[in-house]
Amino acid sequence: MPSNIVPVKRALLSVSDKTGLTDLAQKLHNHGVELLSTGGTAKAIRDAGLPVKDVSEITDFPEMMDGRVKTLHPMVHGGLLALRDNPDHVAAMEEHGIGGIDLLVVNLYPFEATVAAGADYDTCIENIDIGGPAMIRAAAKNLGFVTVVVDVEDYEGIIWELDNHNGGTCPKFRKKLAQIAYARTAAYDAAVSTWMADAIDRPNPRRRAIAGTLAQTLRYGENPHQSAAFYVDGSDRPGVATAEQHQGKELSYNNINDTDAAFELVAEFDPADGPACAIIKHANPCGVARGATMIEAYKAAFNTDNVSPFGGIVALNQTLDGATAEEITKIFTEVVIAPDVTDEAKSIFAKKKNLRLLTTGGLPDVTEGGRTWRKVTGGYLVQDRDNGHLTLEDLKVVTKRAPSDAELADLMFAWRVAKHVKSNAIVYVKDGATVGIGAGQMSRVDSTRIAARKAQDMAEVLGLSEVPTKGSVVASDAFFPFADGLITAAEAGATAVIQPGGSMRDAEVIAAADEAGLAMVFTGMRHFRH
Repeated sequence: MPSNIVPVKRALLSVSDKTGLTDLAQKLHNHGVELLSTGGTAKAIRDAGLPVKDVSEITDFPEMMDGRVKTLHPMVHGGLLALRDNPDHVAAMEEHGIGGIDLLVVNLYPFEATVAAGADYDTCIENIDIGGPAMIRAAAKNLGFVTVVVDVEDYEGIIWELDNHNGGTCPKFRKKLAQIAYARTAAYDAAVSTWMADAIDRPNPRRRAIAGTLAQTLRYGENPHQSAAFYVDGSDRPGVATAEQHQGKELSYNNINDTDAAFELVAEFDPADGPACAIIKHANPCGVARGATMIEAYKAAFNTDNVSPFGGIVALNQTLDGATAEEITKIFTEVVIAPDVTDEAKSIFAKKKNLRLLTTGGLPDVTEGGRTWRKVTGGYLVQDRDNGHLTLEDLKVVTKRAPSDAELADLMFAWRVAKHVKSNAIVYVKDGATVGIGAGQMSRVDSTRIAARKAQDMAEVLGLSEVPTKGSVVASDAFFPFADGLITAAEAGATAVIQPGGSMRDAEVIAAADEAGLAMVFTGMRHFRH
């Protein structure tokens, strides 16, 4: 591979996104670069008063088949692939009149945007680019002699190269752009193959590809010795990836992970049903609550555990107002995320320079499909997003006593929270607020005890006359394998239980509930979260 600067004498431009096109074409023309182009790109360049030659002039073939065939020709691919230092290649170029193409500027048909817009199958098929990826791959392969640009944000870079290298590009720059080019075609093919699998209802195709676009290089990962970055997949699902950050330092790896967990949890609670708040630490909820106002919801969530929220994440399901902002700033909080924020709340938060404030414009749909990915050594685990959602009609009463209406409301609340607590998960709820959460224990009975102990701590801090688990309900993300966990909950004062059921010892657990006077419902659905 040559180590010298390669002059750019001839460029082929063919783009669907015309952003910055005419400015780039003008600067290339100023450097004496001959411009080749296709279709709408050529028209835009020509309309800007710049000389441009249609690709059909060099191929001696018109664009045909509704534009499907225009660049798939030896005059184009020979100009991109020919090794300029290979005598046989040079002889072939001379014999067939093939001119070298030193710069390729291509961005692809907007397939991803077409799918996101909900277009029908045939329209999506027509927006699969063929000639573009073929040219990009050819140019990137021949990076010793050809520069390839696939992103508008690299237009300034190519002009800088020409300005600073006497109309040429350096090897380091071409290598960088070649890598970007192959990543772009890989991401494009991943989008097409994923869409096709979904379109024909193949949830587990033989091969799957993952693609993302760099959103942020992070200072480090979970720990300072780990490098990390944040990539986005182009989804418009409201959340940390699509949020606007109003203030504060850049989000860290742990901030992003925890903020995502917080916002997905608070989205379980429809804002039409009133304000809700979730406070998260290490991807687990410290407290979750509803309230007549947002500040009431925040205070009730905070009261569940007034120690762990320090340095935590606060997620709201409605607009952040000034009163709530004032309350939140009483302790150090890493991130606050909400659909919107008032000017008053912004001004209050502005005094806390390290607090990150994010707004999303809406809540994610917790019933929406989609898939999640997790890396394991040697592969990936892929599954449907846990979008399991229950209604009162889905519940099966299995005890002699049925829950009251008030207990049912709290049971449904507790179930939604338990879905977002690391297994084994136990959640006590009273009057629309968590009062004890046990997360991530190897034994379910240990989670039950920890959650009850948290409630005791809450009573001591708030000076309550009794432990708030008295008269509460309890949710378990999976069945009680033995009666001991349920008995512990009853001893803590719980009066009603929601759990999936399905244990070999269900009868034993139901009998224990009846003996304790508990009401219990089965969901037939579990919510493991590992």
